[in-house]
Amino acid sequence: MRRRMRWWKVLGLAGLAGVAATGVVVARAERRRRAYTPEEIRDRLRERHARATGPAAPTDDRP
Repeated sequence: MRRRMRWWKVLGLAGLAGVAATGVVVARAERRRRAYTPEEIRDRLRERHARATGPAAPTDDRP
């Protein structure tokens, strides 16, 4: 019975470590995202939009 309790403790600690690591990754991404100025964000969005709506590949419209 003691062995079983140890495994639960190990799994619990591993879960806590995973949650903490996820929090660190999210915080880093948020800091990076907030580092952009509004003008930089606008420019990046315009570039992405231009790429997405650029000239389409020719299609074969034969019946």
